[in-house]
Amino acid sequence: MTPAVFATLRDRRVRPILTTGVTLGLAVGVYAISFGVAGVAAGATTGQTCAMSLLVFTGASQFSAVSVIASGGSIGSAMSGALLLAARNGVFGLTMSRRLTGRLPTRLLAAQLTIDESTAMGTTPDDPDLQRAAFWITGVSVYVFWNLGTLIGALAGNAIDPKTYGLDAAIPAAFVAMIWPQLRTRPGRRAAAVGAVLCLATIPVVPVGLPILIAALAILIAVPAPAPTTQPASR
Repeated sequence: MTPAVFATLRDRRVRPILTTGVTLGLAVGVYAISFGVAGVAAGATTGQTCAMSLLVFTGASQFSAVSVIASGGSIGSAMSGALLLAARNGVFGLTMSRRLTGRLPTRLLAAQLTIDESTAMGTTPDDPDLQRAAFWITGVSVYVFWNLGTLIGALAGNAIDPKTYGLDAAIPAAFVAMIWPQLRTRPGRRAAAVGAVLCLATIPVVPVGLPILIAALAILIAVPAPAPTTQPASR
């Protein structure tokens, strides 16, 4: 985190953001246990499974790659699907690049932490300082708990059934809670409705994972572009 973010943490307005970010990180960490279990079940070692979470750090891509390998697919097939799902992070990066500042090392760290949760939290507040604080708090929390959960799941191996303990429902529930503030606005509700229709309509006809990417097009359809600002004529 940058010094400016540490200074912002003393702001009372950050307390609910801190609570939400850490809670979200815990929810993601619980879900990461199921990835650790899945990675070991697919034939990876504990070290390989944990290294994937440390370096890749994008749950959908990780689950996609592991599921393809577990079903007998090639490394190339696993990589292509994972990279396709990870493409959305490039869009998140463009979104957050206008809000995050700092030197190259800070930006590289921010790039690693730019995921669904940190982007959603980082775009919710109106104040730029709170946006940066929300991004860093959520990104660091999710990263720490995701990797801790992966380690626990990998060590436990097949002793844990994610469905038995409801671990497979942790991320959807957390995501709904995360985007709820956006539904208070008309553009947010419109984007959610269009995205849901696109996702449901494409599930029967496209490969697994693509409906989510197609649903992201709702942001282009449902949210109008900001009106250009007029500059006063110079004299």
